[in-house]
Amino acid sequence: MSDIYTPPSADLTTETENNSGQGKVDQLPEGIKGWSWGAFLLSWIWAIGNRTWIGLIALLPYVGFIMAIVLGIKGRQWAWQNKRWDSVEHFQQVQKKWSFWGVLIVVGIFGLGIVAAIAIPALVSN
Repeated sequence: MSDIYTPPSADLTTETENNSGQGKVDQLPEGIKGWSWGAFLLSWIWAIGNRTWIGLIALLPYVGFIMAIVLGIKGRQWAWQNKRWDSVEHFQQVQKKWSFWGVLIVVGIFGLGIVAAIAIPALVSN
């Protein structure tokens, strides 16, 4: 007969535990680290949406661009540590949407600027 006070053995090596939202953690799951276009391009908005409050430093003049670069580099890790996610897949989906919208907005603004730079002088000269 086995000892009823001994906990059952568990093999935790095959699946990583969801340690999101627990602050600084020892080990990040695979796929968390990497560059974040959403954090870089939408810095302070991304920071609010991902509960990464240090990203609000991006609102300060002169320091904002440096903070945007830091968010691009470390943002995914900080988002994993500061907000509770359902799974790594859920985290990846949300960060992919942030990146999509960040690139779309920036490309849209640049595109609009190029169209305006061509159209305005053409309209004024006539």
